Amino acid sequence: MREHLKRKRFFLYPIATAVVLLLAFILIPGPGGSPDARSASSAVAMVPQSFSQLAKSASPAVVNISTVKTVNGGGRVYEHFFRGPQGRQQDQFQNFFDQFFNNAPQREFKQKSLGSGFILDKQGHIVTNHHVIKDADEVQVKLKDGKEYDAEIIGMDPSTDLALIRIKADHDLPVLELGNSDQLEIGQWVVAIGSPFGLEHTVTAGIVSAKGRVIGAGPYDDFIQTDASINPGNSGGPLIDMKGAVVGINTAIVAGGAGIGFAIPATMAANVIEQLKEKGEVTRGWLGVGIQNLDTELKKYYGVDKGVLVAEVFPGEPAEKAGIKANDIILSINGTPVDSSRELSQTVSELDVGQTAKIKVKRGGDTKTFKATVGERDIENLAAGGRKAPGQAEDNLGVQVTEITPEIARRLGIEGTQGVIVANVQPKSTAFKAGLQRGDLIMEINHKAVKTTADYQRVIKGMKKDETIRMYIRRPRSGFMVITIK
Repeated sequence: MREHLKRKRFFLYPIATAVVLLLAFILIPGPGGSPDARSASSAVAMVPQSFSQLAKSASPAVVNISTVKTVNGGGRVYEHFFRGPQGRQQDQFQNFFDQFFNNAPQREFKQKSLGSGFILDKQGHIVTNHHVIKDADEVQVKLKDGKEYDAEIIGMDPSTDLALIRIKADHDLPVLELGNSDQLEIGQWVVAIGSPFGLEHTVTAGIVSAKGRVIGAGPYDDFIQTDASINPGNSGGPLIDMKGAVVGINTAIVAGGAGIGFAIPATMAANVIEQLKEKGEVTRGWLGVGIQNLDTELKKYYGVDKGVLVAEVFPGEPAEKAGIKANDIILSINGTPVDSSRELSQTVSELDVGQTAKIKVKRGGDTKTFKATVGERDIENLAAGGRKAPGQAEDNLGVQVTEITPEIARRLGIEGTQGVIVANVQPKSTAFKAGLQRGDLIMEINHKAVKTTADYQRVIKGMKKDETIRMYIRRPRSGFMVITIK
């Protein structure tokens, strides 16, 4: 077999060389060559001869980030690098072991992980990914010159997977500036710098393969796709254009999809980073509607070319107060047209809380404009274990649960089911020790159906002091299981 491969390579190389020489012969015009040939030659000349100067100037501002976190039972260091588009889990062996050892006793242990980041300003602020420092007990930053510093976490935003940390250095720090990712063009050259697999300051180059990619990571998916090589450990590192500006923050790859990587656009990240720097958290606008895209048939049915369908209006929220109803078609927000749920979510999230938004909708054959006072979006805080959202309840087991909404169900991939979502589990609580996790969907407790938070509270309060609690749950990407709490 090895000899066969050797022979195969032996024959491929001369062929490839011949093809290259032939292309060179075709593309390099002689005196008086045709305009087409001269145009092709010009296109080839656009390929950079070297990325050395760019790498040399940008690398000092790129840092290696190492974290230590306390983990109960299993865990994955690079979970963002083992997911396919639309959030599909692709490591079947991990699922098998997770399920097989689900009821085995678990113990706490220290887990180390690596990631990347880049220095944003002279004050020592560093941009990285939320998943790089999530739940970290210690965060340490190593500069290119070898100096290491303990980092302070300034703020995190799970919804966009961005985080801001800070170091206090004893010397001037090199910095990288955020560029305008809106001006990126498909086919444009970009460079990624980071620490893949712990190999510090690795430089890779490629092009912008696509923009506006939706990969199921959250409601604000708008990723830059690139074929610049990105691997575990590149998370949080910069994607740089040929002028040296950061146009993206490297975040995820498709497992098994060689050459497919994703970065958060710098333009979107700029607003998030500024809010994290100012107040340590991100405030987003909220209308209180469940929405869905209009396919071709729905557009014909409603007689519209563009717009977003209101599938549900949440009671007591801004949209309901303004008069918006289910089956309305939202056409624009403050004059900005919207044609997808992603565009609508992004537009609303950028509105200031308390601001009056003019919402143009189509209802039946009429076009109407409603004025809504923008509220504050709380759903993201469920994932971060933050303050309670409407309909959220907490019990003496250390568990916070909330009503399942169409949006939460869509994000967790559990549409068409009933139950309550676990919004947070207090560390070291009885439920935590039993293995209950944030994001679990509780469907039954001791064979009693749980459809609302009221059902949940009634069942829990009705339990006897020494009674064993068995929760029938559905865990995203793992399936159905029973959690036993004594």
